[in-house]
Amino acid sequence: MPTKVAQVTPEPTSVSQLSEVSDPTAMSQVTSVSQLSDVRPTDWAFQALQSLVERYGCIAGYPDRTYRGNRAMTRFEFAAGLNACLDRVNELIAAATADLVKKEDLATLQKLQEEFAAELATLRGRVDALEVRTTTLEKQQFSTTTKLSGEAIFSLSSAYGAYPGLGNRRSLASGTTTGGAPGSDANVVFNNRVRLKLLTSFSGKDLLITGLQAYNFGGGLGSAIGSPRRDSLSGTLGYADSIFGTASNARLAFEPQFGATNPSNLGGAPGNNNSIGLYKLLYIFPSGIDKLTLFAGTAAEVDDAFPAVTPFYGDGQESISRFGNMNPILRISGGTSGIGLASAAGFIWNISNALDFRALYGSVNASLPINGGLAGGTPLGAGLFGGSYVAAAQLTIKPTPAIDLALNYAHSYHQINILGLGEAAVAVGAIPNVGATTPVRLDSVGATAAWRITPKVTLTGFGFYSFVNAVTGPDASTNILSYMGGIHIKDVLTPGSTFGLLFGQPPARDRVSGAASPKPEDTKPYHLEAYFKYKVNDNISITPGVFVIFNPEGFSGNRTITVPVIRTTFTF
Repeated sequence: MPTKVAQVTPEPTSVSQLSEVSDPTAMSQVTSVSQLSDVRPTDWAFQALQSLVERYGCIAGYPDRTYRGNRAMTRFEFAAGLNACLDRVNELIAAATADLVKKEDLATLQKLQEEFAAELATLRGRVDALEVRTTTLEKQQFSTTTKLSGEAIFSLSSAYGAYPGLGNRRSLASGTTTGGAPGSDANVVFNNRVRLKLLTSFSGKDLLITGLQAYNFGGGLGSAIGSPRRDSLSGTLGYADSIFGTASNARLAFEPQFGATNPSNLGGAPGNNNSIGLYKLLYIFPSGIDKLTLFAGTAAEVDDAFPAVTPFYGDGQESISRFGNMNPILRISGGTSGIGLASAAGFIWNISNALDFRALYGSVNASLPINGGLAGGTPLGAGLFGGSYVAAAQLTIKPTPAIDLALNYAHSYHQINILGLGEAAVAVGAIPNVGATTPVRLDSVGATAAWRITPKVTLTGFGFYSFVNAVTGPDASTNILSYMGGIHIKDVLTPGSTFGLLFGQPPARDRVSGAASPKPEDTKPYHLEAYFKYKVNDNISITPGVFVIFNPEGFSGNRTITVPVIRTTFTF
């Protein structure tokens, strides 16, 4: 449920979406007509206003001391004003000042009161009902500063096309091909993820996002090298990485990146096994400079800050696969790990309606004071500047109202030999033929586009390329390529229902050099996906779909994977 600082839902997720907390229609009583700045003695109704204000004191102005006499008035508004004057007349009579009221005025008021009796009764009834509802809300409200939103996802899924054990799966430790143990087709599994998001504003211009989650996906440390993990779909098939047991082409959209493992300290992942974990803690606030917003937090994801642009984005609502959800560049350094892996700080600069620039710095293990390395249980490093990190930027352009374009760059350092994408086994053991503890440096570029050829039909796609180099040891490098194209259609059969069809290449090696040679894979994997999201109502959607992986993990001898999914999402 990727939160980009700017990302679920009918609730606001960025300061740019917040408005001033004020009531522009609030009225205030005036005691002299001169207090109304837009009323002049030359106005045709000046005398009438002066009489009502100074004789009866029953005319109210707006907070900015204007009367706005030329604005159209409803019969209800007239009834409210008349009622105020009648109340004032009754006060004057009760105070023995009836000499201020002329007989002609009383006759006119009585006639008006009779004419608007029905409207006055209706208005009194509505006001009484509103007072009761207001009292109830005040007693039962969750918070005066915080809004609560939530999402619960359930899915039935399976996976077919297990690894045959014929020497096509790569051993991630050595980078060589090995037979390994054959995988198995997966049983039908029932998974869930629940997220609660607290959106708190202290000034009306800031936003504190607190996210809690629980899920029941498997995957984690402990498998023997070359043996498939059996506690995730991809691991059961035999195609997942043999360290964390999850990185694979066969991943569901809302599946956490590392399953049951927290890669920061190799302990249990917060939220795993339906425990409650904190996955997001981020504060967004104005800078004091026009159009510039700042953010900082100890649990954030790269896509919190950067708009995904593609309409397939939304792991509980749109694409059913991890690959189809967004450009891989937004996942660099565990950017969408599902456990709020990185502490991050950055800015959002809304240059104009057509131009938006954002940047961030994220540190994976900023909370840890000492770096013990892989053997010491901190494989991703420690400290705000001493461990794995990412520095990333995105320029979002709207050249026309129908086109959105995002251009991305990310520079990242990983203390171990991983990409941090989770979309392919090559994400772990990124540079082949070098050790698992070899630190790597990534320079990645990406572009995403969406073209609404009609209000309901969008053509979309992305491209991603990453240059991965070993930081220590012999010269070794590899380049990673990924791309996707597809069509997205809104309001299919019913309003709010959508259809998606996409095809592309999950992240795969484009080339290797130096000690990384030779490249283990003999071909490229391809991903084909179709899904239909049926919107039952504003709070429930059901999404059946299927995705197919050809040449899984880049080996031509591997069987084609088929993953059928039916997902139900509840939002509140």
